[in-house]
Amino acid sequence: MRSCVRLVFLLACLAPTFSAQALVIGITEGVTYRATDAEIEGKFDGISKLIASATKQPVKVQVISSYNNLREALKSGQIDLAFIHPAHVAMEAIKNGSYRTVGWTAGFTEYKVSFLCKDPNPIDNWSSVTGKSFVTPDSDSITAVMTRAMLRENKIKTESVKLQTTRYQDAVPFYVEHGFAAYGATASASVIKDWLAKGGKTCAQSRGMPIKQWIASRKLDAATMTTISNTLLAMDQTEAGRRALATSSYKGFITPSPDLEATLMSWLGL
Repeated sequence: MRSCVRLVFLLACLAPTFSAQALVIGITEGVTYRATDAEIEGKFDGISKLIASATKQPVKVQVISSYNNLREALKSGQIDLAFIHPAHVAMEAIKNGSYRTVGWTAGFTEYKVSFLCKDPNPIDNWSSVTGKSFVTPDSDSITAVMTRAMLRENKIKTESVKLQTTRYQDAVPFYVEHGFAAYGATASASVIKDWLAKGGKTCAQSRGMPIKQWIASRKLDAATMTTISNTLLAMDQTEAGRRALATSSYKGFITPSPDLEATLMSWLGL
């Protein structure tokens, strides 16, 4: 009996040491693409395990599909680390000072909105869009927020055009094709490719911006914050990291630019 107790004690001492406090990771992949919460959580299983190992803390992953629920969770400090697709939601939390960016997703730093149209010419005189109809995905999607920023940038008041929404990005071309909207806003590469292949045109394109940011709560101690950032940025450099990334479908994560982030916050009107 005593030998069994000693064995259990020995195994406990040899096991990795984790603090009792769980690190809560919030995941929001967007509302205009089709994926279940279970599918999304599965994508981040390998990444969350690497973060748990690096920080020596148990990790709890929460998929939060509703942007407003995510905002509330961030505001109340329920989330320690978050992977957020819609840049405006991440930047809102950064601007109010409660979170800071610890990584951008490689390959998603030049997210651009294109306006699908039937007109063969690009929009040169923006006053010509006054009174015309636009369709975007969900009004709180980053695509819709960027669309409104494009209009403001070109001195077009949103109330001077007709804005309508549809649930998913892949539904946008239908509205333009059938005359329900003059312009369809989308940033989906596959949607744009299919539209052009059918003879459609694009009349305008936005500036590029990063989406899918990792942000961390400023309540975390400096050592934990650094460990998380280093783990994310080095993930594509180890075999274990590359396996985790393969499951996620992402290539890796890169160092963010605070200056560009500030410029884009202003452009988005945050």
